[in-house]
Amino acid sequence: MLTDHNRKKLRTITRVYWFLLIYIITALVWWFISLMLQTAEMRRFQVTQLNATIDSTAVPEIYRRELAQIHSLERRSRAKYIGEGVTFLGIIILGSGFVYRAMRRQIRFQQQQQHFMMAVTHELKTPIAITRLNLETMIKHRLDEQKQQKLLQNTLQENERLNTLTNNILISSQLEGGGYRFSREQVPFSELLAHTMKEFANRFQGRQFSSDIAPDCILHGDSMLLQLLISNLVENAVKYSPKTSVVEVQLERVKNGWNFSVKDEGVGIAEEEKDKVFEKFYRVGNENTRTTKGTGLGLFLCRKIAADHGATISITANQPAGSIFTVNFQV
Repeated sequence: MLTDHNRKKLRTITRVYWFLLIYIITALVWWFISLMLQTAEMRRFQVTQLNATIDSTAVPEIYRRELAQIHSLERRSRAKYIGEGVTFLGIIILGSGFVYRAMRRQIRFQQQQQHFMMAVTHELKTPIAITRLNLETMIKHRLDEQKQQKLLQNTLQENERLNTLTNNILISSQLEGGGYRFSREQVPFSELLAHTMKEFANRFQGRQFSSDIAPDCILHGDSMLLQLLISNLVENAVKYSPKTSVVEVQLERVKNGWNFSVKDEGVGIAEEEKDKVFEKFYRVGNENTRTTKGTGLGLFLCRKIAADHGATISITANQPAGSIFTVNFQV
């Protein structure tokens, strides 16, 4: 959604854009009319000159031939000007359409970058502040073992959240800039998924996780990127679903390879948003998700990592509520 400042900016640019476009088209039409009038005037002048130099009754054949040449030249000139006018008009319309779409994309992208910077600032400050507060509390107060363990667990959770955020930012930049070096190796994906789910169960002890992981899934790829793919999808499900709901993870063998899916019972994703959520910095614009923490990089990275491993990622509706993210690895 555009802010009021960007709406005003877009309206101003749109007015200038339409003014210039109308001016250019008007100038083109005026040029065309002027050339048509000039061609007609030239034809009349040439006919007058012909009548003054050749007697049509004395040499009718020469007169008719010269007159035909004058009219033929006029027709060719008109056809040339019409062709040039239509070509220029087409180029102007196509070019202006491209410029207008590029302008809107740029404004939208700038706003997404602004949202990203604000989100990153908040996402960085929050775990740092919580970690500092927890450590100060443990230093200043004598706490029993249970409270200490709870604070330590909370500190580790915030530290892992900070680690995930920095990984998303760094790897996103490296993947887009071509600076990331892929480690192509045989990755025991079943074991990697099971290990990652144990870490999530430890991090989010109040959440319910359900895992159905088929054994012996070996993928050819980068283990760190594949773990980041798993983490982003599971964390996305945790983030956008109620705390009392179950996050289900499944890995199954299918005809063309392996399907890795993450199911949540959250608010779901509208049909028109299902492609957009994989765009960089994009976040679903309803009130239930806009206030949720996030930077808009997680799902963008998931699609990029899946594509780099020859896989596809899709979203379907979970019943009765929520979403199912499915990554199909073809082997």
